[in-house]
Amino acid sequence: MNELEQNVLAAKTDERRFDELVESHRSWMLCVAAETTHRYITDSDDEWSVALMAFSEAVQSYEEGKGSFRGFAALVIRRRIVDYMRSEYRRSGEVSVAPGAFEGTLDDEETGGVERQVQRRMAETAAAGPDDDTAARAREEIAEMQTVLQAYGFSFFDVADSAPKTEKTKRSCGQAVRTLIASVLLMAQMRLKRLLPVKELSEASGVIRKILDRHRRYIIAAAEILDGDFPILAGYMAYIKRG
Repeated sequence: MNELEQNVLAAKTDERRFDELVESHRSWMLCVAAETTHRYITDSDDEWSVALMAFSEAVQSYEEGKGSFRGFAALVIRRRIVDYMRSEYRRSGEVSVAPGAFEGTLDDEETGGVERQVQRRMAETAAAGPDDDTAARAREEIAEMQTVLQAYGFSFFDVADSAPKTEKTKRSCGQAVRTLIASVLLMAQMRLKRLLPVKELSEASGVIRKILDRHRRYIIAAAEILDGDFPILAGYMAYIKRG
């Protein structure tokens, strides 16, 4: 048994080893996905999430004596991507376009008082009001986040209703978000299915499912903000990273 196969067997039960295996095979997985779809794939595409979950499946089901791990994993990845492409083809004829799907950027009325909206809805902090340049960049970030969250079926401005109100719940949600963004697999699962992986996240974070269910929109939005390129919005959620 070669070194790769030994690492794969160890990665079954060692999350750190699994993450290392993912990073060392990232380019390879993207190549397999590109060959399967016949187009260029990046880690921003849904097919990457499918490939990542298929890679995890391959790791968990691989056994000594099955032969080349890469050959086995490539087969699993191709099958899952083909399944995904078929399901998307079927779904494209069934799902209607949601209202607002063709909207552009938010207008000034929708994003008026951006600094107050962000503070009130996302952070509950007492930060000073931003200057005009910061407000303009904040509007851009909110418009982009609107697009991200539309895929999950809710709006940035719906997040306030799901925000934790007590310090205890706030700490629990923060723990859930930190666990979520620290796991490549959980983030991929969330982005692929457009749902919070409540059961898996509860087991990994120790946060009870009732809290995750009640605050799922807040947790999803916080994870997307902190794992993305949203420096202004992320600034209002710094408490999460501090722990």
